[in-house]
Amino acid sequence: SEGSHVGEGVFRPQLIQVMGHVEEETFAQKSLKIALVVALYWFVSIAMVFLNKYLLSGVSFTAPMFVTWFQCIVAVVFCYIGGLLNGVHPKIPSLSKFEYDLALAKQILPLSLVFLGMITFNNLCLQYVGVAFYNVGRSLTTVFNVLLSYLSLGERTSLQCLAMCGIIIAGFFLGVDQEDSNSGVSYLGVAFGVMASLCVALNSIYIKKILPLVDNDMWRLTLYNNMNAAILFIPAMIGFGEVNVVLSSPEIVTANYWGFLLAAGLFGIAIGIVTMWQIQVTSPLTHNISGTAKACAQTILALQISGETRSDMWWLSNGLVLGGSMGYTHFRRLEMLAAHQSSAPKA
Repeated sequence: SEGSHVGEGVFRPQLIQVMGHVEEETFAQKSLKIALVVALYWFVSIAMVFLNKYLLSGVSFTAPMFVTWFQCIVAVVFCYIGGLLNGVHPKIPSLSKFEYDLALAKQILPLSLVFLGMITFNNLCLQYVGVAFYNVGRSLTTVFNVLLSYLSLGERTSLQCLAMCGIIIAGFFLGVDQEDSNSGVSYLGVAFGVMASLCVALNSIYIKKILPLVDNDMWRLTLYNNMNAAILFIPAMIGFGEVNVVLSSPEIVTANYWGFLLAAGLFGIAIGIVTMWQIQVTSPLTHNISGTAKACAQTILALQISGETRSDMWWLSNGLVLGGSMGYTHFRRLEMLAAHQSSAPKA
């Protein structure tokens, strides 16, 4: 899933209709559209990781909660503006009308706490590890998905999928070992990556439970999640002393810093939209394959920018993680297809 490869966005909209009307497309037109959407997904996803990395470790002060809080605020403002467009014109995509009901917010709070943990640990992981190692550090989401689905929902997993999880785990531990041997690794960053992976898996399970409370409207859930998180971040930022750190930094009054901060917030919104577009014009399986290929390109790009090199065993660890993730997606698709065919009414 996108969360397992990226997991950075604070915005997760529902599947939206890209075109106002349906037209017959030629093969060339359809191919061009797919290529453009996939390229846009790659650009937004990779750019967002590098933007967040700069904000988290490329400036003179460290304030990961403030960065994440601001991204939540941007998402809330986007939902508010989108709500204002509701009903303006049939061809203008619009969101649900902006409203924040306190009683409903309390019901959604458990999901919001998991969501807050997901985006916080994700950014803390990115702060302490390099972009090249980021995908390996955040690779255990699939494993946690399988474990939590069994513990909370009683869902059993096939031996093939469990074998793919074993490959991912092997790649993760080999990756940590090789990163430590090649350039040194922050075990705190690795721990944050594991916690982020756990929260991503928990988030997907909680969404299934909470979504009916907002009439299965992902736009409304996005609003409540980000609004709750933005409120919860305020005492956390005060408690950890980030408010004083931010206010005392000379960079906080520069247009350059706010430009990067705003760009990261907008890209956090964009990744949710382009993810849905990519699924819409291709398929969930192709989206996962695209995400895996993007992760590989992101790793290579990060090493090119830093001018660093890695050992063959380090590359093998990346191959195990990416290959295990693709294999899991493939076998899960076959299982879902078989289940669908067995439940379909006989002709």
